[in-house]
Formats: sequence, C-alpha cells, structure tokens
Amino acid sequence: MRANILKRKLTLRVKRKKRIRAKISGCENFPRISVFKSNRTLYIQAIDDVKAITLAAADGHKLGVKANKEGAKKIAAEFAKTLKAKKIEQAVFDRNGYIYHGVIAALAESLRENGIRL
Repeated sequence: MRANILKRKLTLRVKRKKRIRAKISGCENFPRISVFKSNRTLYIQAIDDVKAITLAAADGHKLGVKANKEGAKKIAAEFAKTLKAKKIEQAVFDRNGYIYHGVIAALAESLRENGIRL
C-alpha cells in the first residue's frame, strides 16, 4: 500500500516537472536554477540549456546542511556567492516539480535576498 502512494507522489512530481520544463529554459547570461531535494539534503545547479552545461553547482551534503529551511538559506547564500563570482545576477528558477512551499520557497527567497533576481 505504501509503495503505491510513494509511486503516485513521484509520478505526479515528474508530471509537474515536465510541464514546467516545457515553459522555461536558461542561457549563459540568464541560466536556469534547478533544485533537487532529497530527504537529507539539497542540491542546486545553474544550467545553460543552450550549450547543455552546468555553470555552477552547490551540494548541501558537502556544505554540511540538512534539507530544512535553515539549510536552504545557507546553501542559497553560498550559491549566490558562486553566481556573483561568475557575474550572473539574474536567473530562471526551476522548482523541479516540487511545490513552492517550505524549503523550496525559503531557498528562492534567500537567493533573492542575496542579490540574485529570479
């Protein structure tokens, strides 16, 4: 029973992800910021979809942060520093199918507070 619920939740997230990705794209000066959230940590990437390369990335596991709101704020601050070093001031936020609530919302707000326009 539980496996069916988990499979359904994942299926719905993937469907939301595909709908979102059909509408947004990033380039070198205006990259797409993609978020992945596991039960333990967060991962963020700035992606240039035209060249299909990752411009910058942050790994919550390496920074020692958990997948909660405080951890999201810390990883977003470090990621914003990396983006500013590469002279990236604005980006498109790809929530990767996750609902814009809690940790994902805290991450986006922290990026905005640190000078990245989403």
